[in-house]
Amino acid sequence: MRFIVAGSSLLLGASVYVSAAGGTAPQTRPASSGAETSDVAEGRTLLDQYCVTCHNERLKVADLELDAVDLSNVGEHAEVLEQVVRKMRAGAMPPPPRPRPETSVYDGFRTWLEGELDQAALANPDPGRSEAFQRLNQTHYRHAIRDLLDLDVDVEELLPGDAPDEHGFDNNAGALSFSPVLMERYISAAHKVAALAVGAAPRGEVIATFDVPLRLDQEYYQGEDLPFGSRGGTAIRHTFPASGEYLIKTTLQTNYVEFPRGLDIPHDIEVSLDGRLLQQFTVGGQAPGRPAPYSYEGNIRGDDEWEAYMMGLTAGGLEFQTSVSGGPHVLGVTFPRETWEKEGVLQPPQVGYPLAINGMPDANPRIGRVEIIGPLVVTEPGDTPSRRKIFSCRPASAVEEPACARQILSSLARRAYRRPVDDGDVTTLVGFYEAGQAENGFEAGIQYALERLLTSPDFLFRVERAPVDLPPQTAYAVSDLELASRLSFFLWGSLPDEELLAAAEAGTLGAPTGLDRQVRRMLADPKVTSLVQDFAGQWLYLRNMETVHPTPNEFPEFDESLRVALQTETELFLEDQLREDRSVVELLSADYTFLNERLARHYGIAGVYGSRFRKVPLDGSDRAGLLGHGSLMTVTSYPNRTSPVLRGKYILENFLGAPPPEPPPNVPTLEEESEDGRTLTMREAMERHRANPTCAACHATMDPIGFALENFDAVGAFRQEFANQPINASGSMPDGSAFDGPAGLRNLLLDRSDLFVGTLTQKMMTYALGRGLEYYDMPTIRQIVRDAADDDHRWSSIILGIVRSAPFQMRRSD
Repeated sequence: MRFIVAGSSLLLGASVYVSAAGGTAPQTRPASSGAETSDVAEGRTLLDQYCVTCHNERLKVADLELDAVDLSNVGEHAEVLEQVVRKMRAGAMPPPPRPRPETSVYDGFRTWLEGELDQAALANPDPGRSEAFQRLNQTHYRHAIRDLLDLDVDVEELLPGDAPDEHGFDNNAGALSFSPVLMERYISAAHKVAALAVGAAPRGEVIATFDVPLRLDQEYYQGEDLPFGSRGGTAIRHTFPASGEYLIKTTLQTNYVEFPRGLDIPHDIEVSLDGRLLQQFTVGGQAPGRPAPYSYEGNIRGDDEWEAYMMGLTAGGLEFQTSVSGGPHVLGVTFPRETWEKEGVLQPPQVGYPLAINGMPDANPRIGRVEIIGPLVVTEPGDTPSRRKIFSCRPASAVEEPACARQILSSLARRAYRRPVDDGDVTTLVGFYEAGQAENGFEAGIQYALERLLTSPDFLFRVERAPVDLPPQTAYAVSDLELASRLSFFLWGSLPDEELLAAAEAGTLGAPTGLDRQVRRMLADPKVTSLVQDFAGQWLYLRNMETVHPTPNEFPEFDESLRVALQTETELFLEDQLREDRSVVELLSADYTFLNERLARHYGIAGVYGSRFRKVPLDGSDRAGLLGHGSLMTVTSYPNRTSPVLRGKYILENFLGAPPPEPPPNVPTLEEESEDGRTLTMREAMERHRANPTCAACHATMDPIGFALENFDAVGAFRQEFANQPINASGSMPDGSAFDGPAGLRNLLLDRSDLFVGTLTQKMMTYALGRGLEYYDMPTIRQIVRDAADDDHRWSSIILGIVRSAPFQMRRSD
């Protein structure tokens, strides 16, 4: 058999062709009239011996028919053969206990097949077709408002969320539907955003409510937005709509019948604005009369004086009125920290029912809610960042107003529409300006026009138009302006900035040097954090941290502080990797992470104090790389236990690019106890589950990977035993590769780092294009990975490869 891989180099020739944008495009074998006869014959023999017994016209296992595939013309069967390549790269085909060829033969055939597929794609390139219309999703809308108006708004209150599609991302153009009801929400959002941006007085009283999570640990310093030496409470970033008088109302945390906690002795509450003390309250230690019995507050009455005092604190006793200038501010509500050692037997934190009912009179009080009401009286719009962004000119008289309005609206429309605007665009907006100006003056006119701009299809949709009279199914290069939007929404999740838009208007963006320069500039911009929060947040399921709820009885230590810390660790780690332009392979092997005291205590790492996150070396710990991050372990567990299946599927899909098929219907539940009532270890329970032949094939690949992570419990804490038995974290892949524990699995992934890099590239390409990848995209993915190898697979090399690729710069007509 001649399918042999020598080291890591492919025994294939190479050539280069130039893309539509002028950049270097995929390198692969030179085109030939067909595959060599001996290679085809040996490949056919391999398929017949190991694959066709299942994947034939009669059985069609996994919807694959390989008995009729002509290997001398792989281009005609590319869709089927790309599925074969994906399974083989993960070592999942043939599944155990089926016989397998020797590793050198196995890898050699896969490499040959990939080369033939790449050659066929080069002879007949297909950039794919993105949707003509792509609506701004919730995240993109927020970022666009931020960059257009210098205004950060809570979009979750204005617009419904967008569910991720089958590929795991919420920016897939085909899944971003539009309806009359959603249009109404956009109109409502535009009204609120425009009023807030220009500093218009709200119509009626506005109440902004901020609830502090019940399980937030308020015994410690909550961060740099609050005074040093404080404990508990919350810091609120809020944009006050105009300068004027506001009512600030604070409510203490209560039990389920609204009796405040921790009031046996006096405590001070401090309210500050941008670090300046506004008001101080003293609560507790003053309750008159006879209290209710301990922990029975609300169930057994105290006397009337005590009841009236306690209920008064939750009915408006902690409120005051103050003057605030319009614009963004940080409102802090907290307690001065008083520390002492707790007496008696230390108890675990209360959770569930006890937490709901207990009044905890001898504990520290906690902040439950903060409300900002107003403006009660408006003094002026204020000199806010958004007003400075909008009002680029100030008319000195009524005569100057029309020209100034056109200047303002032309500038806003060019950025919002992401293209040069013509007289028709501006005239439409001026019509709305004139209606508002006639009603309430110049600024009201700008507000009306801004509302119209924010509901325009040119703002809400990214539109890509094919050249007129282009034949169907023809590949063509997108315009520089469309390329600028693709690039900015990929890297920043937002509008092109002035420099990028100017380059597109000048026609220099598509040139190789111009494009590379813009990409490197954008990667150095702080807005690239969107790539971490939006792309990586969905690729690694970090967004799910906001909705996980581990069972309190099993994991009493899991609280809101730990939830936030787990997610922050991974986001800071990814941001550091991206900014330092490290090899993406280091995501698996990095010997450092970011911790604060709360998370370090959870991980059992000493010497880390305070709420601030800092870079911490791991020194060969099992925490190295992403596999050691508690956030990933938490989002791949059930609320009450770990799941080798979820974790194995997660690694296969997101790290190895070989997702298992969907489970069959009516899968039996996992048995957690033996016949004699003994709690089964996870391995024992899964072995019983795999006894079902229907389940065995998929679980043979998933379960060993999941078992390797069993040392991490369902909230990411490290453990050595479960159910009073040592954890067996060993496993092996279908190809016989054995590993043990997180370190062993990490080494296995590092040995197959090309799979990890390829999967990351696929996920990022999916996110960048706003569509799912098809079989004809796979040669491009492989070429990006090969080219990036020359630069150690750094982030910039992967991103530049995507941006330079034909699918990113081109499109197929309908």
